[in-house]
Amino acid sequence: MSIIETEATLHEAHRDNHTHRDVNGGWLRPAVFGAMDGLVSNLALMTGVAGGAVSQQTIIITGLAGLAAGACSMAAGEYTSVASQRELVQAELDIERRELRKHPVDEMEELAALYVARGVEPALAREVAMQLSRDPEQALEIHAREELGIDPDDLPSPAVAAVSSFASFALGALLPVLPYLLGATALWPAVLLALVGLFGCGALVAKVTARSWWFSGLRQLVLGGTAAAVTYGIGALVGAAV
Repeated sequence: MSIIETEATLHEAHRDNHTHRDVNGGWLRPAVFGAMDGLVSNLALMTGVAGGAVSQQTIIITGLAGLAAGACSMAAGEYTSVASQRELVQAELDIERRELRKHPVDEMEELAALYVARGVEPALAREVAMQLSRDPEQALEIHAREELGIDPDDLPSPAVAAVSSFASFALGALLPVLPYLLGATALWPAVLLALVGLFGCGALVAKVTARSWWFSGLRQLVLGGTAAAVTYGIGALVGAAV
């Protein structure tokens, strides 16, 4: 009795601890990329313009225009990209569905061969393939996983990707503009807030990817700060020349 209870306890512990992060969702990548891109691109844009010794109003207009244009561009790009990817997957699934309908035996043997290649005994592999092929939709799902490496029930949503990109880019791009909107007259508060935001975003991403939070945050801070410094220098050179 104690052995059974111990095995049950171990099974429950394994089940409770053996969880994975969502790596197939359609929101994480565009949201993370959008926030980082919004911060870096708008910060670089504003510092480049500020380097040319323009007015505060010009910097604010530049930042807001960069926010609007970038967010719309990111949303449109993500929607088109994910929609095209989804259409390609659906086209491949249609091909596989036709093959299952026209050549069910050949597809079953193909599935059995895949299991044999993974070390399953031929007789057992054929029996498993035969049982799985009885349901056409189940057979399609398994062939999609084994041959195409996709899950037909977990395809990314173009709308989710577009909304995530738009919102995250706008939020990231707003940070360097915010100090000016609140009355700041110098560039340094905008740069400071943006750099803090970059570090925070990098640290937040580390919570999802299980990397070191300080390394991820510092990496984003350095990349964003470098971009801002380069564009500021270019703006100062161009401003002095004209």
